[in-house]
Amino acid sequence: MSKLKLLLSFLMVIALICKPSSVMARKEYKCLKPRLVVLTDIAPVNIEPDDMESAIRLLSHADLFEIEAIITTSGWNSSGGKYPQGWTDSLKTVINAYEKDVPNLMKRSQQKEFMSIEKESDKQCIGYWPSPEYLRSRIMMGSLDFGYKSLGKNNNSAGSDFIIKLADEKDDRPIFIGLWGGGNTIAQAVWKIKNERSEAELEKFLKKVYIYAITDQDVAWGDRGKYTLSSHYWLRKEFGDKINFIWDESAWLSQCELGAGNWGEYAKHIQGHGNLGKIYPKNKYGVEGDTPSFLYVLPNGLNDPTVPNQTGWGGYFVWDKTLDNETYCYTNSSKEIKDISNKYERYFYEATFNNFAARMDWAKDGNGNKNPIVTVNDKNGLEAITIKTKAGKSVKLDASGTFDPDGNQLTYKWWYMPEAGNYKENIEIKNADTISSEVIIPAAAKGKTIHIICEVTDNGTHNLKGYRRIIINVR
Repeated sequence: MSKLKLLLSFLMVIALICKPSSVMARKEYKCLKPRLVVLTDIAPVNIEPDDMESAIRLLSHADLFEIEAIITTSGWNSSGGKYPQGWTDSLKTVINAYEKDVPNLMKRSQQKEFMSIEKESDKQCIGYWPSPEYLRSRIMMGSLDFGYKSLGKNNNSAGSDFIIKLADEKDDRPIFIGLWGGGNTIAQAVWKIKNERSEAELEKFLKKVYIYAITDQDVAWGDRGKYTLSSHYWLRKEFGDKINFIWDESAWLSQCELGAGNWGEYAKHIQGHGNLGKIYPKNKYGVEGDTPSFLYVLPNGLNDPTVPNQTGWGGYFVWDKTLDNETYCYTNSSKEIKDISNKYERYFYEATFNNFAARMDWAKDGNGNKNPIVTVNDKNGLEAITIKTKAGKSVKLDASGTFDPDGNQLTYKWWYMPEAGNYKENIEIKNADTISSEVIIPAAAKGKTIHIICEVTDNGTHNLKGYRRIIINVR
């Protein structure tokens, strides 16, 4: 077969795999977006602009997430009482701006039109920009009250019922739930299933959802730190290691601090860029403190969000006792773990910001930079590459199949992430700044797992990055 015919056959296979369909086989899920639900206490910008900022960044990356629901709910912003339902208008403002910018954003993936809402509600592939109508249909109210004491049959909401509906769908993908406010809505969904369904059905639900909590906002602002009042505490205490619960106490603080410290870059590259940029508000305190909850899930080849210690754009987490000094979950609150997470948050900050800035160029001009597409050892895709080898040997890694969609010049960096594996000593990587490298496996690494990151950077505007994780299992 000629190289041209081989290329055409490959492109036809990719087209078939990424064709939206309700009957996709498991092997075809590689092209599907991660499922995302957001619980937000979004408020008018004169009260707190933080959630508005994160909502704008999320929609500038809407081609990477299947945004299943944006649910308004109680949180620190509504600490004066119940969540004011009128605050939901802030979300509508963001989607109205997205509606004006999405024709330009669609040019990034050569998308010509939207699918029907029925098909959008089925499954979406990476690269697909959802219609404004679809996004509007996914806005709903969640719990208006705080704390575990509000859980019960009178606390059901459109949001909690919809989360159950999403989990009941015939879709094997996990559902990632980002808590920009309090988690009372997801806790109510769990409460309802616990009280109305079998134990097996409850465990099936708990396995499917992955919760990422930006600190603990399920209490009034004046009660922050009183963790046992929170429905988050109830979830951890009641279900222990049966629930996938991440409690972040590092990434949101880094994002707030670094964002505020680099506000001039936001003013230059974000504000005023497209209609989304025109409504991007000046920060009041930190900047986009809730953004790590979806950066953690963003499909860029860096991490598997179902494995909290792999470390990606949203932080590093280990199973540990929480700040309530009683329950356990995946967290980064201890000093040792927070130091590790903070190291990576600062390392990745420039890359995450550049990604945002480039997308706002697309929103403004319908043109901009795209990320490199990383291939290692002839393996395409975003999933981690697993290699088995013996102690004392070496592993050759070749990224020569990598390319830049814009034809930009690429630079390569191969580096070792010790915290993600269980071998903690130094690893030698030969030719770590070239297209091909060689990892020397120490004799002492027998029986261990080693994580290597291939990081590729283009020289286009904003210097965008692509990644691939290589997991070496040493026999």
